[in-house]
Amino acid sequence: MPKAHETTLEIDLKALKHNVDYIKSKLSKDTKFLAVVKAFAYGSDAVEIAKYLETLKVDYFAVAYTNEGVALRDAGIETPILVLHPQPENFKTIIEHCLEPNIYSQRVLKNFIAVAENLKQNNYPIHIKYNSGLNRLGFNVNDIEAINTTLKQTAAIKVKSLFSHLAASEDLDEREFTLNQIHKFKVFAHTLIEAINYKPLLHQSNTSGILNYPEAHFSMVRCGIGLYGFGNDNAYNKNLIPIATLKTIISQIHTLNAGESLGYNRAFKASKITKTATLPIGHADGIGRQYGNGKGFVYVNEQKAYIVGNVCMDMIMVDVTDIDCKEGDEVIIFGPKHKINNLTKTVDTIPYELLTAVSQRIKRSFCR
Repeated sequence: MPKAHETTLEIDLKALKHNVDYIKSKLSKDTKFLAVVKAFAYGSDAVEIAKYLETLKVDYFAVAYTNEGVALRDAGIETPILVLHPQPENFKTIIEHCLEPNIYSQRVLKNFIAVAENLKQNNYPIHIKYNSGLNRLGFNVNDIEAINTTLKQTAAIKVKSLFSHLAASEDLDEREFTLNQIHKFKVFAHTLIEAINYKPLLHQSNTSGILNYPEAHFSMVRCGIGLYGFGNDNAYNKNLIPIATLKTIISQIHTLNAGESLGYNRAFKASKITKTATLPIGHADGIGRQYGNGKGFVYVNEQKAYIVGNVCMDMIMVDVTDIDCKEGDEVIIFGPKHKINNLTKTVDTIPYELLTAVSQRIKRSFCR
């Protein structure tokens, strides 16, 4: 891609295809592929990512909230969309936009049936969530009889899938726990399928589940972070390509004399002659204040430049004392060659957090 002239998130769709192909290479040909595009496709661009993934023939999309699914429908996305955390007040909107809700409790099940019946639906697809150990959302085994009874009282809905979520599939030290989650889901699914007398899709594996637990692929898998180039393990990361590169430029260069300060609250005071570069990106763009004061860094002409002073809303300042650079030069925050995890671990967080924090006001650019 060309050099940046303003703060830009470059998104490499060829890398996205590479990642999809790699993940699919781990699956049997009959296993369906659900692509998770919640949170603006992990901070990139949900509409453009979903449009491209449709050309790759993914079977499903998943979003967290109803408005995310509506945005995809409004953009012309026709692939089935699972809403992972729907709220009852949005059930009418869900049906009007042909979205498919995760049903995770008896309250939610009964509320959705009431709306579906009022809108005269027949066999409207729903997805039943089982809590196999994450303890976040989902039914328990002792809810099966109540689920079955409720389902048999209506023709308005039909179960499209049974699913659960692995809590620690990336941590092989938790293998026993994960295998127990898989076993419990199998028991739940088998028991409920016998009760309802038809077989919905089954899915439990996230990206790390796909890579580490092939026995849990079932009839569909859900791939989120893997699409965007991260496998939660260096052994897998080398086979995936981060699709996003966050770039900015040097707006101005200052030279501070010893004793002069920089930024809000004079958080940085120069102990010697110091050259700093001001960049047009700040905490309103996703670079949190925790990265300031020498913790976080960027790359100026391939050299590491540490953030000095407090992160401002729209700007950061970096130390370029020993770097040959000029105003207008391109700066890399993270990308395929400049690993985001090297930055996020400086403040004890994970790539997910920084990726999804990238502001929507930042320009997006696509490489096809």
